[in-house]
Parts: sequence; C-alpha cells; structure tokens
Amino acid sequence: MTSLALGFLLIGLLVLLVILGMQIAYALFGVGFLGIWLIRDSLDLSLRMLELTAYSSISDYLFATIPLFVLMGLLVSVSNVGRDTFEVAEALLRRVMCGLGVATVAANTIFAAVTGVSIASAAVFTRIAVPEMERHGYRASFASGTVAGSSVLGMLIPPSLLLIIYGVLAEVSIGGMFIAGIIPGLLLAGGFVVMLMALTLIAPGFVFTDPQAARARRLEGGTDMGAREMAAKLLPIVLLVILVLGGLYSGFFTPTEAGGVGAFGALLLALTRRSLDRRKLWQVMKQTGVISVSILLLLVAASYYSRMLSIAGLPNAIADLVTDSGFGPIGFILFYAGIVLLMGMILDSTSILLIMVPIAAPIASGMGIDLSHFGIITVIAVEIGLLTPPFGISVFTVHNTLNDPNTSVEAIFLATLPFIAVMLCVLLLVTLVPSIATAFL
Repeated sequence: MTSLALGFLLIGLLVLLVILGMQIAYALFGVGFLGIWLIRDSLDLSLRMLELTAYSSISDYLFATIPLFVLMGLLVSVSNVGRDTFEVAEALLRRVMCGLGVATVAANTIFAAVTGVSIASAAVFTRIAVPEMERHGYRASFASGTVAGSSVLGMLIPPSLLLIIYGVLAEVSIGGMFIAGIIPGLLLAGGFVVMLMALTLIAPGFVFTDPQAARARRLEGGTDMGAREMAAKLLPIVLLVILVLGGLYSGFFTPTEAGGVGAFGALLLALTRRSLDRRKLWQVMKQTGVISVSILLLLVAASYYSRMLSIAGLPNAIADLVTDSGFGPIGFILFYAGIVLLMGMILDSTSILLIMVPIAAPIASGMGIDLSHFGIITVIAVEIGLLTPPFGISVFTVHNTLNDPNTSVEAIFLATLPFIAVMLCVLLLVTLVPSIATAFL
C-alpha cells in the first residue's frame, strides 16, 4: 500500500474514531502516531516526532492569547455585562418590529466583542433574554432559537477562539484574522435583524403566541430608561471593547498584549461591580485553566497529525487532484464548504478545524486563495454546524440551560432554520466577494 493510500485510510480512521466518541485530541495523537510509524516503518521516529511536536507546537509567545482571552470572557460573564447590554437594547428597540429578537441579536453582537465563545453567549442570553421574550408574548421555541442562532456571532466577531485556532493552524496573523472577521460579523448580525423583521411580517404566528396582542404591546412603547442609566450600563463594555480592539487594530498592542490588557480590564470591571468573590474567582481561574489546556493540547495533537499528513504527501496529492479536476478557486471553496457543512452535523467546531485546516489550507494557498479570506469562510461554515442536527451544540446548550419540558429540542432546531438560511447567504456572499473579508487587510 502506498503512503498516499494509507494517508486517506488514516483520515477515515480519524473521523470514525471521533464519531464513535473518542476525544478528538486522543484520536489525533493516535492516528498521527500510527501513521508516522507505518509510513516510515520506524517506531523511534514516531516517538521523536511526538517529542519535538509537543514543545515546538505551543512554545511561541503568541499562544498566551488563548488563556488571556478565555480569562477575559469568563470575567465579563460573571460581571453581568450581558444582562445590562440586553436591558439597554430592549429599552431602545422595544418599539421596533420583533424588538426583543433584534435586541437579543444586538446584545449578542456587543457581547461577542469581548467573549469570543458562542457557547458562553448561548448560556448567558438563555437566562436573560428567553424569559423576557416569553413574558412579552414570543413563542418559547422562537425565543430559544433566536438566542441559539445569534450566539454564533461569538465565534466570528473578534476576538474569537475559532479565529485564533485557525490562525495557528493555517500559520496566518491572528490580528489579521480578527480584522478579517469584522465586516462578515456585522453583515451576519445585520442579516439576522432583517430576517427577524421579515419573519414577523410574513409569519407572525411563528414568532408570537398572539400576534395581535404582541403588536398592541409593541405600540404601547418601551421601558422608561434614561440616557444616563443607559450610558452607565453600556459604558463598561464599550470601554473594554475600545481598549482591546482599538489597541489591537491601531497596532499599539500585539494580540497577546491585547489579551492581557483585556483580562486586566475585565478583572477591574468585575471587582468594581462587586460580582467577584473568592469562590467565583477560583471558579473563573479553574475554568480558564481547563479550557486553555484543552485547546493547547488540541493544537499540539493537530500539529502532530499535520506532520503525519505531510509525511504521507497528502496535501500535495489532494492539491494535484483538485487542479486536475478543473476546480477553480471558487469551485474548490464551495466543495470544501460543503464538506465542512456535512461534518458540522456530526462533529464540534474545534474538531472540524483540527481535521480539515491542515489539509485544506495548503491547497487554498497553492491556488492563490487569501488564507484570511479562506479562514472566514471556514469559520462561518463551521459555525453553521452549531445549529444543525443531530449535534447542534448551541441548540443543546440553550435547551439544557432553559430546562423547560414544554420546549422541545426539535422545536428549537426548527426555530434556528431562518438563522441557518441567513448564514448560508452570507457564506456564499463572502465566497464570491473576497473583499468583504480582506477590505482592511
């Protein structure tokens, strides 16, 4: 058997192991180790490669961005910033058609600029937005679907853990990836708003339990919240966003420094609001360690797996196949996005990145595709998987957090379909118009 054929078999084995329930890190390590051993017929080389990879993969100063941004996001979550942001958006947008749905999208957009994790957004706004939307006559399933659908903004609007992981795997600038995510992220948020308004006009019964009563309630007006109170609630998160992203985009901070400054700012915010006692601080530090170590271990495993693929000659062979098949850059991107969408139905976001990017990024680069543009396409396609059954982790997060026996997980999946449609449109638009992602690069 040739090394190339063996490489394809090992990829199939990797996907099979993950589907059967093996943790992705162990599957990557196991398949990488077995592949190098079989291809080079050397157990010693496989062990040495593992030793070298374990150090070289995460020894760079850049990798400190991961625990720092995770810490910042967790500190912001315990500071009740998400609640304040939603309350301001609710007061401003109550008179707007589907006002609370739009407020949820707006709050998620702002919250995403300091958390970078979709699951955190889903958990926070399930507790905040869903009860409020139900109280104002929205269907529980629609409210839950709105939270799940808009939570995906957390992985596209910078800073984003998926953008960081992609930047590491594809060896492109993390700061550049953050910049590339701005316009697509805002475009996606705008698309959600337009879709919610259109849905309210076309199918009000899908949105409200009693459309007539909801319309009358909307015309009555919003809550009485003065400009001073709004400013007081929004000022902390706005200052934090300006501090982190402003410093990063202006070139004053490196991504690592921006993460450090953001984590310190989030700590001051939590202490100022008196929302961080000794017990919560310990929980935040423990969660930061668990999440960061998990991600860094995955990156080591992915690097080892990537080296196995290179030894097998797989990226070059696939690139030749793509070239010979007549696929142009657009054809390759659409084919690749289709595979990622299918994988999103059975695998989580990080697993898809770890499996696909080491194979696809070299091919995209060889075809002249800008890797920052390719990364945004990858992240949007991967994020759709957060909403698609049977995996749909954002949907299950909302369902478990809500813990309402009257709201089935199937109903939430149904309510996320309009969000998936918007994401597919944005994915196609970004594919056909690369400047949406590369305009500021």
